[in-house]
Amino acid sequence: MFIASLLSLSLALIPFAAAQQVHNIQVGAGGQFTFSPEAIFADAGDTVVFHFNPKNHSAVQSSFANPCGPKDGGFNSGFMPVAAGSTAHATFTVTVPDKEPIWVYCAQAAGTAASHCGRGMVFAVNCGPEGAPNSFTNFKAAALAVGASLQGGASAGSPTSVYTAAYGGVTIPPPQPAAEVTQTITLGSSTWATTYTSYADSPAPTPASLTGAVHKVIVGGPGKLLFDPTHISALPRDTVVFEFRQKNHTVTQSSFPDPCRKLTVNGQAIGFDSGFWPVAADATEFPTWSLKVNDTAPIWAYCRQTAPTSHCGAGMVFAINSDEAGPRNYAAFLKLAQTLNGTALGAAASPTSTSTPNSASPVHAAGPFALALAAAVVAALV
Repeated sequence: MFIASLLSLSLALIPFAAAQQVHNIQVGAGGQFTFSPEAIFADAGDTVVFHFNPKNHSAVQSSFANPCGPKDGGFNSGFMPVAAGSTAHATFTVTVPDKEPIWVYCAQAAGTAASHCGRGMVFAVNCGPEGAPNSFTNFKAAALAVGASLQGGASAGSPTSVYTAAYGGVTIPPPQPAAEVTQTITLGSSTWATTYTSYADSPAPTPASLTGAVHKVIVGGPGKLLFDPTHISALPRDTVVFEFRQKNHTVTQSSFPDPCRKLTVNGQAIGFDSGFWPVAADATEFPTWSLKVNDTAPIWAYCRQTAPTSHCGAGMVFAINSDEAGPRNYAAFLKLAQTLNGTALGAAASPTSTSTPNSASPVHAAGPFALALAAAVVAALV
């Protein structure tokens, strides 16, 4: 009787002894460059589920000897972009094969000064105990050493490199390292591939909806030489609708090092330009011009009105997806425009008498508003 009871108890305990655990790991929670928890211990057959938070991270298997490089034959989640504010986090699951250590890192901005791994964004399963050569502390220290070496190199973004504005000899922050990434996007029942610019702190490439959100920006107005709001965050497929108020303004794409001139390559203007939109002082209806966002990279813009003074030099600049956590933020762009004061515009500046919007670019379209102002009124608006 006793033996039978003991046997029954033993059989009842078998499922509990063999039960497999699920270990949930938060990736980039709270906008931080961390896995949380950073290290766990797991049995063979356990599963590790990586939950990707907003921004764009990955979980890639590496090795202790090379913490920020992929292991041959190791797993790789690929980049997992998650839109800001999203509560539906992407996941990636790994089954633990044995009790051997597993080393993991985020490959975002790999090989650049902005490397997430180089900032200490690493994770381990079954690492050695504290004080052992293969402890997690030593693994993370090795990753940080990689980051320090990238910061000290001669690559873009290195503190040993000096960058200046397009003219004027003004020192500016280094460009943010970026990489072109092709990603499969799934939104609802739709799936498509997109190629976008990925960099530290960039928005996710997943649209808010299939049609995208609409952002309204007021351009100018009585006694105002500004864009309102001055800068926004927008996702691919979003539309920015610029509503022109009193005076005569433009929305023209520029670049961070050259805020008050058109974006050019080899002397050819390649950026968008709304053209001038003169609006009378007593207007009650206002023209609009729209821009479709198709990337996550920063977009810099300004008003190219120069009469009687440079509007850009007065601070009339605008940004989309500027990295507000980095040195090339909107405030730095504004300060540079004011410091340069719109000088040395040269041939890049267009005549202020232009009153027809430029609709040549395929990425934007003018709003449905007809302007019929006399030349004398236009002259009074500048």
